[in-house]
Amino acid sequence: MAPPARRKKYEASFKLKVVNFAMEHNNCAAARQYGVTEKMVWDWKANEKALKSMPWGKCALRRGTPHWPELDKHVADMVNEHRQSGYVVTQNKIRLFALQWAKSNPDHSNRFKATVSWRTRFFERHNLVLRQKTKTAQKLPADLDAKVNSFHRYVILQLNKHGYSLSSIGNMAETSMNFDMVGNKTVHPKGEKTILNKTTGHEKSSFTVVLACTADGAKLRPMIIFKRKTMPKLKFPVGCFVHVNEKGWMDEEGVKLWLDNVWSRRPGGLIQKCSLLVWDMLKAHLTPSTKQRLARINTDAAVIPAGLTSLVQPLDVCLNKPFKDRTREQWNEWMVSGKKSFTKGGNMRAPQLDVLCKFVIKAWNDIDAETVIKPFKKCGI
Repeated sequence: MAPPARRKKYEASFKLKVVNFAMEHNNCAAARQYGVTEKMVWDWKANEKALKSMPWGKCALRRGTPHWPELDKHVADMVNEHRQSGYVVTQNKIRLFALQWAKSNPDHSNRFKATVSWRTRFFERHNLVLRQKTKTAQKLPADLDAKVNSFHRYVILQLNKHGYSLSSIGNMAETSMNFDMVGNKTVHPKGEKTILNKTTGHEKSSFTVVLACTADGAKLRPMIIFKRKTMPKLKFPVGCFVHVNEKGWMDEEGVKLWLDNVWSRRPGGLIQKCSLLVWDMLKAHLTPSTKQRLARINTDAAVIPAGLTSLVQPLDVCLNKPFKDRTREQWNEWMVSGKKSFTKGGNMRAPQLDVLCKFVIKAWNDIDAETVIKPFKKCGI
């Protein structure tokens, strides 16, 4: 049995050539001349204006009609409403909103799955793109290879000497976060030069989050340092350790508190088995009192050389970004539907400190063990 004939396709330039010939002669002559049917000639003449507006190499004229028009309309309305209010709209938010609407309206969304191809066509239909701000990367040292090799040699030497268990190999890093966690990307119509993202006005106010994890995939309690002189009279959620500092960052006292309340209380930490702690060259990590405290709790320190944290620090390599992305998603949801308070002048206040702690705890807990294990292997630790 002969295979079925494949349907031919014709580019817009060819169709216009046929149309021009038909205008000079007639439809039958054009069909004979170019080996097409007279019906095709009729259709192409009727769509001449659209064909002229198409790229010459394009064959099909897609109309962009949505398969689920009601769902499409509601998602588009959500995007427009959020952007007009200055809220960040991510691709994931569009997908989740569409799935939620489809679940609530099954009659208008039969077999809808929010696939990547649906999202791509939705963007094209509504003239949407992702907008992103620029980012400055960390400057790497000139003797990069030598420093990386030296660090790895030291880590391997310590591993061979002490035979640490995976649960005794940890990485700790401080990361600065803002009260307003405005995203780098938002869905927005094409062409506009000014992209507004609504905030509470506290995007320059920051706090420090101290994250730590071990090579077996365990995540330690995050430590959160707020820029204050006194501890706020709030009931903070279980799952984090809160500290205050006048400058809002880690100092020698903060390191002491972290070692006593987080590192020493990790699973198996009370036994004080010989362990390895990988961290950067922050001044507070290298003081004599910090070194003495590490020795008392039987912990060796592997200090990452300056400029190499983006290459050999597990938290920087694979974990900080997903953590901050998850925290930012919660902030975006809070901006849209969270409980807020306002000043007498009508300005929105930043999230309460306990609310920020909840953001941090949930974002950190949402990262699975496999994601934690991967960067230790990648960094050669």
